[in-house]
Amino acid sequence: MSESLPVDALDVHAELNALKSLVREILAEAKEFGATSAEVGVSKEIGLSAQVRLGEVETVEFNRDGGFGITVYVGTRKGSSSTSDTSPDAIRAAVRAACDIAKYTAEDPYAGLADAELMATDLPDLELDHPYGLTAEQALERALACESAARSVDARITNSEGAGWSSHRGVRVYGNSHGFVEGYASSRHSLSCVLIGEDGKGMQRDYWYTVSREGDKLESPDAVGRKAAERTLRRLNPRKLKTGSYPVLFSPDIAAGILGHFVNAIRGGNLYRKSSFLLDALGQPVFPDWLSLREMPFIKRGLASAAFDSEGVATREHDLVHEGILESYVLSAYSARKLGLKTTGNAGGVHNLRVSDSGLSQAELLRDMGSGLLVTEVMGQGVNIVTGDYSRGAAGFWVENGEIQYPVEEITIAGNLKDMFLNIAAIGTDRDPRLTVATGSMLLPSMTVAGE
Repeated sequence: MSESLPVDALDVHAELNALKSLVREILAEAKEFGATSAEVGVSKEIGLSAQVRLGEVETVEFNRDGGFGITVYVGTRKGSSSTSDTSPDAIRAAVRAACDIAKYTAEDPYAGLADAELMATDLPDLELDHPYGLTAEQALERALACESAARSVDARITNSEGAGWSSHRGVRVYGNSHGFVEGYASSRHSLSCVLIGEDGKGMQRDYWYTVSREGDKLESPDAVGRKAAERTLRRLNPRKLKTGSYPVLFSPDIAAGILGHFVNAIRGGNLYRKSSFLLDALGQPVFPDWLSLREMPFIKRGLASAAFDSEGVATREHDLVHEGILESYVLSAYSARKLGLKTTGNAGGVHNLRVSDSGLSQAELLRDMGSGLLVTEVMGQGVNIVTGDYSRGAAGFWVENGEIQYPVEEITIAGNLKDMFLNIAAIGTDRDPRLTVATGSMLLPSMTVAGE
């Protein structure tokens, strides 16, 4: 286990060149089989994961994954196939399969590649690839140190679901018959710990993790373990709340999830299917007039940075929401055509969203809230994107006079997302750097809380 980490052995320049050549070969095969246009995505990834529990090694895994997917168009008929086998015979079989499928699918006037003039031409170095030279033995040492630090914090930490290190590095290339063939290398490293605490009144579970493109920018194993322990201990001896309407402050990770529902509601697929509570909302107020939501795809070392989307379309920095007004949907080429609009360069998702803040820390927001509920965990699937109805199980802390008093659990919070967004009272400055939606804590003046 002391041999070099395979991730570091990946020659990304050679792999990128090889994958670009492979994409060109696949596109040529597609044309040979009768495709009028085609697009291909290929990837290769190498990684290491090490998991420990209660001071013992549970798993050490090396992975080497790769494959490609092809979509061909015969006129306006579409066919797709994929395989992890990149041998010449497998490539031909996959391309033939995609072309055969296209011959039997219905014509779709909206199908096809994104327009050629939208392909990315400016490809800045976003510094996404940062190998980190850990051996498997060193990865295990970090995971063991993390869990050991956590278990030493307090005797009430009685069990562990483990600590784990993960390090992955890979290359991805996309190409289409417009002549666009580009790719990039990226890395991702993380360390996490999940603990169980116990006192005379029951058990609680919580966790902490750190993640970065750069291994040396992760929090230390000791810091991750101690935060996991502290978060677990503060949840012990929870109470229930009386049913009522209370102010609610969402922690940054929960706030990011709520804003994720907003992004889902303005996604092209939901819009053209008329399954969103924000239909025809473009140009309308959807948040308070002090709030803006900006997509920032060119952040160096960003976890969701990209110079082009999964259709080769150039990404761009722009506001989805400016001073409360919805200025842009989230569209791929297909969904844009269905809506009579242009793609926004979001095939495959959004890239580093940043939310404006109110200039207040979480502690200041707690003081502004006075008495209410700080939500640090939500559970369940009670989110209806069609109506905006929001109802989820929750846990967190009761706050009085701006100070946390005690943990609470077994409650349900409910509201309507459209109203929740319009009535946000403040966003904190406590942005979580681990999140691709960069938001601080979110304060809402009132939500329905179901408890006892």
